[in-house]
Amino acid sequence: MADNAALAQLLNIMKTLRDPELGCPWDRKQTFSSIVPHTIEEAFEVADCIESGNLGELKNELGDLLFQIVFYAQLANEQKLFDFNDIVTQLNAKLTRRHPHVFDKQTALSDDELAAQWQAIKAQERSAKTASATSSLWQDIPVNMPSLSKAKKIQQRVAALGFDWPSYHGALDKVSEEVDEVKEALAHNPYSDHSAEELGDLLFATVNVARHIKRDPEQLLRSASDKFSTRFEKVQAYLNAQGKCLESATLDEMDAAWDEIKKVK
Repeated sequence: MADNAALAQLLNIMKTLRDPELGCPWDRKQTFSSIVPHTIEEAFEVADCIESGNLGELKNELGDLLFQIVFYAQLANEQKLFDFNDIVTQLNAKLTRRHPHVFDKQTALSDDELAAQWQAIKAQERSAKTASATSSLWQDIPVNMPSLSKAKKIQQRVAALGFDWPSYHGALDKVSEEVDEVKEALAHNPYSDHSAEELGDLLFATVNVARHIKRDPEQLLRSASDKFSTRFEKVQAYLNAQGKCLESATLDEMDAAWDEIKKVK
């Protein structure tokens, strides 16, 4: 756990990096917008460490992610918007408010009860931000949020209002329905906007199944992509061992190699 001296040193390092005379030229020219891509990259690197089991490197990657927050705090402080202490103070208040079963009165809640309480509290927070009766349900969902995560968040929000399948069975049936509609659209014109729309509906429905079985669609797709990449690298090695290469191999040869690789667990 970082002590006050270590945190104070970190904040002072950031302030020095931004110093107009003594600071680093790269750090001095950064803005809120310019460091967003770096923040996203650092968040992905943290996720990659955890998902790959590389916990020895996690401390370093978490430090890089923390630096992003400190950077934003310094920029805000320079513009007299807020400082790092304001961030922590607001976070403390939010965490306490969002966990009444821990900090208000000790109450044992099931996972479903916790989810319902969480959505209710979030709804209250959204309502407090605006008095408009016509405010959007999605007003606090980032526009540029990854699409799978955004779909899940939208589904969670309407589920909290009671608009949801009772179980994954209904969601899975919807996937089957969407598959049929995709087939029909593709048979008519595979390159039409309607076909694209139906494919989007299929992806959205698939996210709903993942949500119902308490899985994160972003993680599932990352895992599937990694599995495919690993297998295809083995296909390449398999072909190379036969004196062939991917560039000259036929589709039948690659398919045969793929089938052989799948047999090996």
